[in-house]
Amino acid sequence: MAEQLENLTSPLNTIQEKWKLLPAFLKVKGLVKQHIDSFNYFINVEIKKIMKANEKIVSDADPNFYLKYLNIYVGMPDVEEGFNITKPIAPHECRLRDMTYSAPITVDIEYTRGNQRVVRNNLPIGRMPIMLRSSNCVLTGKSPSELAKLKECPLDPGGYFLVKGVEKVILIQEQLSKNRMIVETDRKGLISCSVTSSTHERKTKTYVVQKNAKYLLKHNTFTEDIPIAIAFKAMGVESDQEIVQLIGTDGRTMAAVGPSLEECHKAQVFTQKQALRFIGLKVRRSRWGGPKRTRVEEAREVLHSTILAHVPVVKFNFRLKCVYLALMVRRVVQAQAQDRVDDRDYYGNKRLELAGQLLALLFEDLFKKFNAELKKIADQTIPKPRAAQFDIVKHMRQDQITNGLVNAISTGNWTVKRFKMDRAGVTQVLSRLSFISALGMMTRISSQFEKTRKVSGPRSLQPSQWGMLCPSDTPEGEACGLVKNLALMTHITTDSEEQPIQRLAFNLGVEDVHLLSGEELNSQDSYLVMLNGNILGVICDHQHLIKSFRKMRRAGYINEFVSICPNHEHRCVNIASDAGRVCRPYIIVTNGRPMVTNRHIEELTKGYRAFEDFLREGLVEYLDVNEENDCNITLYESDITRDTTHLEIEPFTILGVCAGLIPYPHHNQSPRNTYQCAMGKQAMGAIGYNQHNRIDTLLYLLVFPQRPMVKTKTIELIDYEKLPAGQNATVAVMSYSGYDIEDALILNKSSVDRGFGRCLVYRKQNCTLKRYSNQTFDRVMGPMVDAATRKPIWRHEILDVDGICAPGERVRNKQVLVNKSMPKQTMNPVQTPGQQPEYQDVPITYKGPVDSYVETVLVSSNQEEAFLIKMLLRQTRRPEIGDKFSSRHGQKGVCGLIVNQEDMPFTDQGICPDIIMNPHGFPSRMTVGKLMELLAGKAGVLEGKFHYGTAFGGSKVADVCEELAQHGFNYQGKDYLTSGITGEPLNAYIYTGPVYYQKLKHMVLDKIHARAKGPRAVLTRQPTEGRSRDGGLRLGEMERDCLIGYGASMLLLERLMISSDQFEVDVCGECGLLGYSGWCQYCKSSRNVSSLKMPYACKLLFQELQSMNIAPRLKLVKYNE
Repeated sequence: MAEQLENLTSPLNTIQEKWKLLPAFLKVKGLVKQHIDSFNYFINVEIKKIMKANEKIVSDADPNFYLKYLNIYVGMPDVEEGFNITKPIAPHECRLRDMTYSAPITVDIEYTRGNQRVVRNNLPIGRMPIMLRSSNCVLTGKSPSELAKLKECPLDPGGYFLVKGVEKVILIQEQLSKNRMIVETDRKGLISCSVTSSTHERKTKTYVVQKNAKYLLKHNTFTEDIPIAIAFKAMGVESDQEIVQLIGTDGRTMAAVGPSLEECHKAQVFTQKQALRFIGLKVRRSRWGGPKRTRVEEAREVLHSTILAHVPVVKFNFRLKCVYLALMVRRVVQAQAQDRVDDRDYYGNKRLELAGQLLALLFEDLFKKFNAELKKIADQTIPKPRAAQFDIVKHMRQDQITNGLVNAISTGNWTVKRFKMDRAGVTQVLSRLSFISALGMMTRISSQFEKTRKVSGPRSLQPSQWGMLCPSDTPEGEACGLVKNLALMTHITTDSEEQPIQRLAFNLGVEDVHLLSGEELNSQDSYLVMLNGNILGVICDHQHLIKSFRKMRRAGYINEFVSICPNHEHRCVNIASDAGRVCRPYIIVTNGRPMVTNRHIEELTKGYRAFEDFLREGLVEYLDVNEENDCNITLYESDITRDTTHLEIEPFTILGVCAGLIPYPHHNQSPRNTYQCAMGKQAMGAIGYNQHNRIDTLLYLLVFPQRPMVKTKTIELIDYEKLPAGQNATVAVMSYSGYDIEDALILNKSSVDRGFGRCLVYRKQNCTLKRYSNQTFDRVMGPMVDAATRKPIWRHEILDVDGICAPGERVRNKQVLVNKSMPKQTMNPVQTPGQQPEYQDVPITYKGPVDSYVETVLVSSNQEEAFLIKMLLRQTRRPEIGDKFSSRHGQKGVCGLIVNQEDMPFTDQGICPDIIMNPHGFPSRMTVGKLMELLAGKAGVLEGKFHYGTAFGGSKVADVCEELAQHGFNYQGKDYLTSGITGEPLNAYIYTGPVYYQKLKHMVLDKIHARAKGPRAVLTRQPTEGRSRDGGLRLGEMERDCLIGYGASMLLLERLMISSDQFEVDVCGECGLLGYSGWCQYCKSSRNVSSLKMPYACKLLFQELQSMNIAPRLKLVKYNE
């Protein structure tokens, strides 16, 4: 019995157990949980705060009139069919019918009408687009079978919006954190301390800079920088002694601040009033009228609400602001002394903005506009005498808020005028190439840097990103390192209340900053306590504060996402509870023992313990980047020492979703993993259980997707096995013919015939039938019938009687899919009532080199009451020469040759490989992971089980070789192959086995482009440009130079003129201007007119120059003179 107890409480020795915390975490948080949490916080909490901040509208015209918002709610998604009939709607219907998945925003208001008070409930003020799987979504909490009834895939992560039928993701935006001091150097090497203050009302940036050994306060509202001492005096700290005490009384600080104090005497500023007057002269006056104020009032107002806007000032008591400003000066002095500035790229200084925060900014702006408009209407209509009483409800328009939100999400342009915020590309269309590409998009972080500048700082991999961001998953090229992805267990915090934390801090012995003098604030034996960038007070025993704080957090008395950490260099303790910090869970270790024991994991496996319980009982806690610095974290149990505070749950979680698919990534060269992260998103496969109900613009599906033989823990966690994108191909690593150089692959024709790499390409064609303002409308006509044969003409062969193509028909190039015609006049009304309007044909035709088949036809209507016809066209493609394949190790290659099976080599069991890969792909690329995958896959096939290739773990090579040997195979994975061409054995053993190959979306059929004669541009009469317009291939300036270098003059003439835009013109030899049909209009004669050939573009240039009063004259010389 004692032994059993000893077993249960012993520290975890086995790694197999503790990773089970991961699925538990993902069940609670999920991969896109950060988006959903953030949106839920916005529509349930934040939107009410926004309403509270702008709750009352009063009018200048009538003092008795008011409108007050009592409550605001976001309802469930619905759609208005016909007039005033609403019905609930499922997301899939919105996708098919090109509608917006949105819910009404309703308010309860109390207002005056005439002279009575009225309370109205449930008034709609607009519509809010709803994020899928959020708390107000139809899909929330539904079982897989219920989701199937709604035609929704249970594995779809949600977290995106449906706007006008398009799936849009609001990408995570990365920014420097607000309300925090950052000390940095500018271009001239001067050190400055800046704070970006952000409150609901305004966002401003304040600097303390140093010029000529004097410290100045710098801000955009000032025409010039204000000496720091004058700023202190204006805020009510009038004595120089007090100023110095606030900043710091040690010798170095006093010496540095000294010169700044002299500025007051130069400016003759001694009292608060003089200082305010001095600042008032420097304030930029706003152009447009406002209430007329004196300079002093203006200066005081600026100091009160613009400078350091986030520091609260109550009744013009500037005490807290003075302390804060003094701290900024002290930071600059310290930075100069130690010559150390803050790192802007350090991840603790960053915040991530999610959909909820971005939508909150936008909604607040729209709500303010909405209220301003109502106030304006009230001001205009109340003074006018009229019969009916003024009822404000009649003037509440819904479209402003609705359109504002919809346009922002659909275009991705976030414009908030008050904050001068103007961002483009905040949203992107959710990429549905494969399940992974959709998941990868949900975890993507986009940075605010311009992509053009070649700065290496923000692009490089920061040590502080360990465990928070994936080290491999970033695009190559210009966005490299600026677009990042979250790691597997990262969570992003939302705001939590500050009040309880403040109270707790004061109870734990923090002395309030209002009660302290400058000397006490800066004394050597106390630490400052900051909460979200604001100063709370000081504490003597900072270790006790931190310890008690963490105890309270582990016991669940305060939010688990609040972080506390000391900064010994600045002698302060930072407490953070704001939104947008990245954090991840760790197992707590006390006295050299992990708190989580095997007993807990057993309970978790049996299902009566959830991830929440681990948090509540203080076994697991979240740490953000700043707090990690104050902890001692170990990766494995074996490394635990006395000082260890936390234990990593699983090391492979430092990788993200895309990098998690790679088997044995720790045996590959790092850029290869990065390449695979980019290519894994282009692999074809299944995209969801509802893939055949969807009508997408472009859809690639693999016909026979397979689960990978070598999988990783991440693959299981994200359900990749249920929607895989690839096939296990038997690969022989050998050279075969010369068609496999430069990474080309050789495919077995019989494998292709059996369906290897076969895919379906679905394309959408759609058309809408509109009604126009003059009572005319588009119409669809039946097929045109040939008079002689009584059959439809060839172009209309596939049309049904209703003029829309029939499902199952084969469509050839230039055939008509919908025989639509529209009226010639749509604007002004038709003349005579009885006469039919004239129609012109605008058929929807199919263009494409390869025939397609009509899969489905959808006839429906969208919200504008217009008819909507969507057709889904299908092509089946088998792999051909030039199609791109890749393994999961960044080893991409195109198919170079498809060989008959009888010519392929075969093993002594008669197995013939599907793919032959050139061995030269291995040495320089060092993808040992691929070699190991082949071994593990081969052993798995023989044993009948899946092997693991998880990062920093996975099946060992020694064990895999042992398995191969037990089944009578060579332990090195090599086989005895016989040549299919000569029938002789090959003179080396060949490394053969299964490798998971992905077919990528780049197919030669979509890229192929050639042309002989074809369309030309109207203006220049030169061939058009681009594959879509069947354009020519341009011989540019560089190519022309090569031909000149060769001296191939006739080839040059042919390429640049004869094959392009040769044109015959008549030129007068007398005046050198262009004539017309043998006649020179300038000389009024036809005597010297000769005919010659030149490019049409050249003739056009001459004529355009003549139109601008420049006469280009051609000098003609007879060629025999």
